[in-house]
Amino acid sequence: MMTKTTTDRIDTELVDQLLRNYKKPEDVLGENGLLKQFTKALLERAMQVELSEHLGYEKHSADGDNSGNSRERHVRENAQGRLWRIAD
Repeated sequence: MMTKTTTDRIDTELVDQLLRNYKKPEDVLGENGLLKQFTKALLERAMQVELSEHLGYEKHSADGDNSGNSRERHVRENAQGRLWRIAD
């Protein structure tokens, strides 16, 4: 019996859709390439989901109003780590 790996769970049609406008390696790996754009979008979305889970309500929901556990709407998070330095 063959076990599924993480890559088996990624929809190849989604990958093809992401790569449809890319012609050369720099388009994927370059300074503003797909890998950097996708990683940024994926991390931002993961942080949004984590915050929603932690607070117990979705962004812009009235459930958090005056709860003492509200999102700071004027603060923008910026995560940087080793991946960004490697990708730069």
